[in-house]
Amino acid sequence: MPLIVDAHADIAFNMFKYGRDYTRSAAETRQLEIGSQTVADNEDALLGWPDYQRGQVAVIFSTIYATPIRHSSSSNKSQVYKTFDEAHQLYKEQLLTYHRMTDSAPDKFRLLASVRDLNLLLDHWQSPSENGHPVGMVALMEGAEGIRTPSELEEWHELGLRLIGPAWVGTRYSGGWKEPGPLTKEGRELLSAMADYNFILDLSHMDELASIEALDMYRGPIVGTHGNCLALMPTSDSNRHFSDRIIEGIIERDGVVGVVPYNSYLKVGWTVGKHSRDEVPLGVVADHIDHICQIAGDSLHAGIGSDFDGGFGLQSVPPEIDTIADLQNLVSLLQARGYSEKDIENILGGNWLTRLKRDLPTS
Repeated sequence: MPLIVDAHADIAFNMFKYGRDYTRSAAETRQLEIGSQTVADNEDALLGWPDYQRGQVAVIFSTIYATPIRHSSSSNKSQVYKTFDEAHQLYKEQLLTYHRMTDSAPDKFRLLASVRDLNLLLDHWQSPSENGHPVGMVALMEGAEGIRTPSELEEWHELGLRLIGPAWVGTRYSGGWKEPGPLTKEGRELLSAMADYNFILDLSHMDELASIEALDMYRGPIVGTHGNCLALMPTSDSNRHFSDRIIEGIIERDGVVGVVPYNSYLKVGWTVGKHSRDEVPLGVVADHIDHICQIAGDSLHAGIGSDFDGGFGLQSVPPEIDTIADLQNLVSLLQARGYSEKDIENILGGNWLTRLKRDLPTS
């Protein structure tokens, strides 16, 4: 099986908000959560260390994320912020949690801050191990309001943050999902400062106007960790998907686009509880991967950004998926479309690994 890199996983958020323990399997978590508010809010879990092992998921982009109060519908307010100071505190505690996971269970999870860290992890995965392999975590900030001023970027970088997405919904830095608009003056200042540390800029959730400007002005690496193809969702009225223009821009910057296996992002109008999972087979995910590859003319710019456990779970993914391990089912689907073994290795993980080796600090 090829190694998988998942470019979006809300691990710390789920740990704090729902008390999930990702050393457990998804099946164990589901059993513990039967009938709980967690399942009502977030559906059944798809992630867990044993599932990462079965699926050869070697690296995840582990997010730090909190919800602005105006978009919080849950009665659980543990990861909700009203002020930028509160956002800063929540985001920092999540990042420190990844450090604690590395310290307490290095056999299961390791924060990756450098190429050296990454190479050590990959060496482990290349060697047989009866006890499994550690999953590497690359820290990604989703929604940048935890950064109160650009002067804080040095501290964030020293703590191991490596990717920043300025938007979730709209932020003071950028127009975003459900709240469109361009980069703000503060956003342009943030991007200028980010480049000094070679932070990887994540265009996911950014509005198209903001993304176009960012592609033009940002001097560092650019990716889209988790977003699907607007061209395959032609009647969608959401700004959450990537237009061909943005995909082309990411490709021109030698970035990667991570496809999200979330039914509502794969079929316009699909709604959990109203529609069957069978309406969105895993082949639709392969369609989005193929669309990116067709634009690029090669297999070097498509990847996976599952967003699993990020507000949805088992009830909202294609029927071929029971846990993240089942992303390996994409192999046969891509083979049937004529993709070579090397192409598939690129798509499932190799493309993200290539960018990390290029863009992370050496040591």
